[in-house]
Amino acid sequence: MTEPEKAPDRRNFVTKAAAVVIGGLISVVAPVAGLFTTLDPLRRKSDTRGMVRVATLSSLPDSGEPRKFPVLDTLVDAWNRTENVPVGSVYIQKTGDDSVRVLHTVCPHLGCSVGYQAAAKGYFCPCHKSAFALDGSIADPKSPSPRGMDELEAVVRDGEVWVKYQNFRKGSPEKVAV
Repeated sequence: MTEPEKAPDRRNFVTKAAAVVIGGLISVVAPVAGLFTTLDPLRRKSDTRGMVRVATLSSLPDSGEPRKFPVLDTLVDAWNRTENVPVGSVYIQKTGDDSVRVLHTVCPHLGCSVGYQAAAKGYFCPCHKSAFALDGSIADPKSPSPRGMDELEAVVRDGEVWVKYQNFRKGSPEKVAV
């Protein structure tokens, strides 16, 4: 005679079924959670720059001579947010009691740093000899710069100068934000 067939072990079946279910959940939940964490910066809203406080109106001379100021802003890079990071600089010139002119310090020709020359009452780019008037327009018709210095939007609020800082395409006759 043959040996009698053994009945299936019910306790063993429940243990194996629970292991399969728990293992399946873990193998699905962990990669999905990792995928959401990895893609999190992509689903956030992009950081749109607003106005940045740059200087006080009292720090500008009444004579209308421009002063150079650093622009400090919040830098957002994927998961990191860093406060008060230097992102550039601007020239601010007082044009009235509560009005200012703000010019970008980058030459529109090839992106060199433009300096102010008090003796010449204008701006000068040392890289390719571009010269700009006090209002940022091209001073020399032979200037290689395709346009005048880039003026930035500015507001005076409660004695403080707020600037919408942005960069523009170099080498283009049109002022195109990048």
